Amino acid sequence: MSDNLSDSQQMAQALDESLNVNLGDVVKAEILQVDDNQLVVSILGTGLEGVVPERELSTQRIDDIHDSFKSGDDLDLVVISKFGADKENGNFLLSRKRIEAQKQWSELEERLKKEDTLSAHVVKAVKGGLLADVGGVVGFIPSSRIESYFVRNLKQYIGQDLKVKVIEIEPSENRLILSRRDFVQEEKKEKFDELAGRIHEGDEVTGKVTRITPFGAFVDIDGIDCLIHISEISRKRVSDPNDVLSVGDEVTAKVIRIDNEKERISLSLKALEPTPWDNISDTVKVGETLDGKVKRLTSFGAFVEVLPEIEGLVHISQISHKHIATPSEVLKVGQEVKVKVIDLDKDSKRLSLSIKALEENPKDKEDRPAKSENSSGDNMKYKPTETSGFSIGDIIESKQEETK
Repeated sequence: MSDNLSDSQQMAQALDESLNVNLGDVVKAEILQVDDNQLVVSILGTGLEGVVPERELSTQRIDDIHDSFKSGDDLDLVVISKFGADKENGNFLLSRKRIEAQKQWSELEERLKKEDTLSAHVVKAVKGGLLADVGGVVGFIPSSRIESYFVRNLKQYIGQDLKVKVIEIEPSENRLILSRRDFVQEEKKEKFDELAGRIHEGDEVTGKVTRITPFGAFVDIDGIDCLIHISEISRKRVSDPNDVLSVGDEVTAKVIRIDNEKERISLSLKALEPTPWDNISDTVKVGETLDGKVKRLTSFGAFVEVLPEIEGLVHISQISHKHIATPSEVLKVGQEVKVKVIDLDKDSKRLSLSIKALEENPKDKEDRPAKSENSSGDNMKYKPTETSGFSIGDIIESKQEETK
């Protein structure tokens, strides 16, 4: 102001200038006083004062207001409200935080255009996702955009700094939507290619159980979640994977499938368990008679369980001495039968059985001559009894049927 103006003229000019201070205006102010919970400032060029509440000081947390602000410092502030009835004593409520946020929103919009990467600090887990701080602006990460799979426990991310991208922004509505999933999928692809390039089906690998679902368990192998399907957990029946495995368990499993197209690796615990076939030669001998139960009927024969997890085939030609069109004419599922072991192939896990080998052939009985009173045992002649009734042709036919 000019030194030639009187005090009253200067006051009048200041009051006139204050008329131009409106809500939403950005003004420059000097700190007059630092209180415990607010700043008292003078709006430069107006002769008017205002206050900046602690909550409006910064988008970042301020531990001690006295360490961060000093009397005499100049600040850029935005007018957010006015209180006071007359111009002479009129005061304004000002905010520094909203200017910072406005700048941050502008930067975020630019980053969205450039598809830049951001660091988001997770502050809270809410229904449907996470709230994360991005330089003072609170953004939302939907549950579907946190990982490449559905996440149930959102609280595990609180306090973490996550790499994210902006996928939607609307400053006027304070809406900022973020995604982490894209980075997770990119990293997963790189890790999968590296792992799939150095392991093969049949290899044994060791890792930790990371997740358990109703259909199986996921095991982390060098950063890749590999699935052990419920059917591959144990040779015993498993109705709930939680009954056998727990998150954090270290397991060694066999790689049974690598699907490069779907980026999936399947493992099996069951494949490393000893099987009843490993010691079959010690428990089952060719020529011996066993008790069994019919488990399945096919057009070419019946599969009979003689030991737990050990089934053998009774070819249709070995079911009866009589001609039968289908095994169901003589047998039914669940029926208990006696069988004779006629062949055992441990390597191929094939056990050939016969029911008719334990029964007398009616034709043999009919063809056998009656014993006369004067005949001696040396002169008696019998038709040779069929022992197996299992020709090479029957074996080939059985194996062909099984592979159909």
